[in-house]
Parts: sequence; structure tokens; C-alpha cells
Amino acid sequence: MKHSGTQTIETPRLLLRRFVHEDCSDMMKNWIANPKVQFEYGEPIYTTHLQIDDLLSEWCNNYKKSDFYRWAIIEKEHNENIGQIAFCKVYSDCQTAEIEYCIGEAFWGMGYAVEALSAVINFAFNHTDFCKLEAYHRVENSKSGRVLEKSAMHITDNVQRFIRENTLPEGKVCYCITK
Repeated sequence: MKHSGTQTIETPRLLLRRFVHEDCSDMMKNWIANPKVQFEYGEPIYTTHLQIDDLLSEWCNNYKKSDFYRWAIIEKEHNENIGQIAFCKVYSDCQTAEIEYCIGEAFWGMGYAVEALSAVINFAFNHTDFCKLEAYHRVENSKSGRVLEKSAMHITDNVQRFIRENTLPEGKVCYCITK
């Protein structure tokens, strides 16, 4: 399968690029230390610069891999890191990737997540061999569902994650889009 790794993507309001260590302060301020954001995103809360720097080191090291896709979401007007979007699972054997994303609470409701997600979908279908992209959200997180719907993804019964784990997506709503 042809992979391209994390390449820079530009939209009218956003720059999606690789993370750098200088993102640490914006991440702390805007999303990664906010319990509400991290709960919705399903990730741990990072409360120190050292924790974030360790995470950034891991991500930056993974950029060496052609099948690693993780973008910092930069709001261009203020050159500020407001979130992230990634292929958290890559299934090369069936040309499928699972997308995850988060946006800082101060930036919710402004269309940034839809803009980033739509750009990543377009990138994947035009610059890689992915044929299918998937995502899911907890039933309680209806905001994430609205983002997925606005991005042209549609509800599906199941996604690769749950199929491979041999579990049902109980309490989750699954989405996909095919090339």
C-alpha cells in the first residue's frame, strides 16, 4: 500500500502540519490539559510541560514512518495550535484508516474540526492508497457526530477496530467514507 506519511495540508483557515516541540505551550493552553476536551476525545489529561514534551518526542520520532499520520491543527490567523487530527489506526491490509480528532474548547462550534477532517479525507484519497476512512464517537458526544456528518462521512454498522477486537460498538456510533 502506498503511504505518504504526515504531509502539510492547508485550508482557508487552517494549517495542518507535523507537530513540533514548540507546540507544547499552545497544546497546554488550548486542549491537552483541559479535562472536558480530553474526556470528549477519550485521551488522558497532560498537566505538565514535561509530559507533553515526552508525548511530542514520541510523535516526532514516529514521523520517520511512512504510515504515521498525525497533524497539529494550526489556526492561521493567530498561528496557534488549537488541536490535532490523526489516523490513530492504520490497516494497510484493507486500505483503511481510523480518524481521531480534537479541538480546544474555546474553538468549538466554529467549523474548525469539519474543515480539518474534510481536508484530511481529501488528502488521504488523493495522496495515498486508502480506500476507506472510519471514525466513531460515544453516543453522548453528539458534537463529534455533527462533525462527522458535516464532513460527508455516513453512519455504518461497524468499523475495523471493533471487527478486529471481535466486539460490538456498544455505546458508539460508527461512521465511514469510501473513495
